[in-house]
Amino acid sequence: MAERPRVLVVVGTRPEGIKLAPVVRALEAHADAVETRVALTGQHTDLLDQVLEVFGLPVDWDLGIMREGQDLYDVAQGCLTGLRPVLGEYRPSLVLVQGDTATVLFAALAAFFERVLVGHVEAGLRSGDKWQPYPEEIFRKLAGGIADLHFAPTPQARANLLGEGVPAERVFLTGNTVVDALQSIGAQDRPVTSPALREALADGRRLVLVTAHRRESFGAPMREVFQAIRLLADRHEDTLFLYPVHPNPNVRGPAEELLAGHPRIRLTSPLDYADLAVALRHATLVLTDSGGIQEEAPSFGTPVLVLREVTERPEGLHAGVARLVGTSRDRILQAADELLSDENARRAMASARNPYGDGQAARRIADIVVHHLTGRPRETADWEAA
Repeated sequence: MAERPRVLVVVGTRPEGIKLAPVVRALEAHADAVETRVALTGQHTDLLDQVLEVFGLPVDWDLGIMREGQDLYDVAQGCLTGLRPVLGEYRPSLVLVQGDTATVLFAALAAFFERVLVGHVEAGLRSGDKWQPYPEEIFRKLAGGIADLHFAPTPQARANLLGEGVPAERVFLTGNTVVDALQSIGAQDRPVTSPALREALADGRRLVLVTAHRRESFGAPMREVFQAIRLLADRHEDTLFLYPVHPNPNVRGPAEELLAGHPRIRLTSPLDYADLAVALRHATLVLTDSGGIQEEAPSFGTPVLVLREVTERPEGLHAGVARLVGTSRDRILQAADELLSDENARRAMASARNPYGDGQAARRIADIVVHHLTGRPRETADWEAA
């Protein structure tokens, strides 16, 4: 009996775990055709551990590369030296990565060194500015330069890849696996574990969810964001602002300085993914600089104000589910005031079409991988985006 092709799924951070968990499950449904293993680099630890528990994601190797005060050089060295023996031991036919983190780039590079094929989930996102988001814009492009199979989440991402000269037969329009992940979480009906979120939901006032952690916003831009949030909380007494604060001291320090102690602002530790899904579903509005939340909130019809100057996810802007407001205090105030004061304006955004997928992305990706590695006929067609 011929040996099954082997797939190594590499995960480094919480967003990667969220978006790859449905893919791992979909590949496991093809266990007769391919063998699938999971390697964690450990670029994130506590935040990723939550996701592993929520999705029951199996782990075969944990490289544990995270170090106190680590920088990009440390992550690069840890990924490359840690993955080398894993690739040598497991001898995969394909390495599967997702997104734009350091783990993605260096896992793809390690696979290239070993002459192993690379599949890139969520390929083709581009902001057009190498410094925003930093360093992710370049990480994603370089990983794309290595990848053999490109799983584009949207028509725009596919067009970006084709425009860069990637052969059409290597680009597949799948939708985004984050929609699959959210549907999976919703089906579990898990209880809320965060006391702060439970209290916010029981309060009866409108809820605004805030997430802000981008490194390009550290310093004065982030302080302007926090000043705007405090002013919004002053103006809208019928609204609570819930902010799960990223542990990075460049975020936590100014957040505690400028936001702590306000009666309608709740600072809390990061939410696990099941709780985050609940918060997104119940929020009136989201203020975020996160890439993933720009995709997740529209799945619940929740309007998003993007706290960035540029975004590699323009589909939300074009569909009307998101607006780009940057980090200027006045711009944030103007946009948020409108949506919190004008219910018609908010509903117009809330009722817009979700441009990110139909919940079948992981099934398509697994099907394409099996077809490419075994020659089995495909069972699914590429996504037909509306």
